[in-house]
Amino acid sequence: MIPERDAAASRLQPIVKAYDVRGIVGEGLDEDVVAALGAAFVDEVGAAGASVVVGHDMRDSSPAFAAAFARGATARGADVVAIGLCSTDESYYASGALHAPAAMFTASHNPARYNGIKFSRAGAQGISLDTGLASIRDRAAAYLADGVAEVPEPGSVEGRDVLADYAGHLRSLVDLSGIRPLKVVVDAGNGMGGLTVPAVLGEAAGLPALPIEVVPLYFELDGTFPNHEANPLEPANLVDLQRAVVAHGADLGLAFDGDADRCFVVDERGDAVNPSAVAAIVALREIARVRAEGEEHVNVIHNLITSRVVPETIEQAGGTPVRTRVGHSLIKDRMAETKAVFGGEHSAHYYFRDFWGADNGMLAAMHVLAEFGAQDAPLSTLAARFTPYALSGEINSTVDDVPAAYTRIVEAFTGRVDFEEFDGLTATGITAGDEPFWWFNVRPSNTEPLLRLNVEGRDVATMERVRDEVLALIRA
Repeated sequence: MIPERDAAASRLQPIVKAYDVRGIVGEGLDEDVVAALGAAFVDEVGAAGASVVVGHDMRDSSPAFAAAFARGATARGADVVAIGLCSTDESYYASGALHAPAAMFTASHNPARYNGIKFSRAGAQGISLDTGLASIRDRAAAYLADGVAEVPEPGSVEGRDVLADYAGHLRSLVDLSGIRPLKVVVDAGNGMGGLTVPAVLGEAAGLPALPIEVVPLYFELDGTFPNHEANPLEPANLVDLQRAVVAHGADLGLAFDGDADRCFVVDERGDAVNPSAVAAIVALREIARVRAEGEEHVNVIHNLITSRVVPETIEQAGGTPVRTRVGHSLIKDRMAETKAVFGGEHSAHYYFRDFWGADNGMLAAMHVLAEFGAQDAPLSTLAARFTPYALSGEINSTVDDVPAAYTRIVEAFTGRVDFEEFDGLTATGITAGDEPFWWFNVRPSNTEPLLRLNVEGRDVATMERVRDEVLALIRA
């Protein structure tokens, strides 16, 4: 490789991840890089002479990056539909409704100094390193080194607001008009939920009022995240919501991440509802809906780290559970391959066939509101039905020698478990009689010297015993 392209490639390598682009603004990620990626994206998806959707979140760098991307894209002949401020699932809506490839500028739950790009092919289809992102990276390296070659007929930029259409589409998928009155505290974390929640659950988009009183928490769009990081997966970032739910006597709470494509649920006592319980609730509803419409064979996807209650619920409802590895674009691909009606991950990503197979935290929240709002019991009672087992949650350990730790685990548990190498190592305890079941999964990180541990047991004591034994081996 010539020196200029070699240098350009070395700039792109660290920021092009498995499923998206992510980097620190002004270091790995700047407007020149973004413009090159815009040009490369158009070439990769064959969008010259066609439309490309470009949206962005509320981070300070996002508008300028979206404009730079549009410059690169139009130079290569694409007509950019600039939808402006939006959530990631709103960009998926635009990609699906317009049947156009899309680029969304966001770093999701990462701190303010980060930004990035989530790409979609037309119809909100995912793009990963294996399905086009590596090619985009390599094309961009050439453009970064040599400059973007403008085609004879460059494209144009057209602004379009799709928020009302997006909100109307979600309302058409889940009818909340007949539920009992609910008070719901929503923590938007100064992220894009501050824009989408009033449109979908309120009247900001001109839709009829719902029997839902929304108590807003941090709805002001602010990419510096002045109150807490917009990452509800971290328990510390749920504390304000948990306190507010109890203080307001609310029925439940919802917390969105920065780009509002993930949603976490808190019950009336301020306790977090496990994402696996949410996945089971939504799966039950989606299976019932399509079976009532005459669909006989119903596939539902779950990744291997979700609670055992998820496949059990799917089977009890007459569906077929399809287990997958962890990963955004991977699950989108499996949704398409299996024609699954729904997919759920342990990380609170929820995928819907009726939403082009893409993930949508708002839609999952609406399903929970619909199910909960159709009965009188508190949410804690409903959640308990779908949380029969004890889960550890994901525990990350920094390990100097990952293979050695892996070997220690295998040697210690050989003969006591059934091993399966599927997205890391899954070990299921060999039990007999009334002995409580348990399993654990250990996955090495692709990018860091980490081992990720997830454990589940029939009861808390069993889970903690297995968790502590595995952690001791990992950290020895």
